[in-house]
Amino acid sequence: MNVLEEYTEKIKKITELTSKAMARSLNLEENCFLNQFGERGPLQARFNYYSLCQRPDRVLGLKPHADGSGYTIIYQDELGLQVLKDDKWLTVPNLSQALLVLMGDQMEIMTNGIFKSPVHRVLSNAEKDRISVAVFYTPEGGREIGPEDGLVSEEKPQIFKKVKGYADIHFEYYQRGMRALHIAQV
Repeated sequence: MNVLEEYTEKIKKITELTSKAMARSLNLEENCFLNQFGERGPLQARFNYYSLCQRPDRVLGLKPHADGSGYTIIYQDELGLQVLKDDKWLTVPNLSQALLVLMGDQMEIMTNGIFKSPVHRVLSNAEKDRISVAVFYTPEGGREIGPEDGLVSEEKPQIFKKVKGYADIHFEYYQRGMRALHIAQV
């Protein structure tokens, strides 16, 4: 088996374990998110190479954005990823041999806003090249997703409606430097 196939098989197992753990953490049936993703929820990988940059103060490796996926699993070899929290950019620690799981917009919709899809960016570096592998886990094409029933109540009203084809909608907004999450709000 080649390296990419083996990596894909292991990432698929991680998506299943992560989806089940998130459901259990919210006191939901453990397969509820997997059911929304469908049996053939695709994994799409992007291999990123960020070369040295003489002016990292003026050039970003990747512009600020939120992912349109259910979630994204990232392996990074160096520091460089930042998330926006309370209008401040915070650097995500890089733990050797660890994978980082970032929630995407579709998981924010499925969890009725409990799990957030963070705005993040990649910094340039004047000292080292940087490599990362991002695997995006999304629902099967054409599937409708929405907040899990167990996460909507009188105390926690529904903030997102059901949507279909969110990944495509997200991409259109991303190209314009905008977020698409508002299209799913009630």
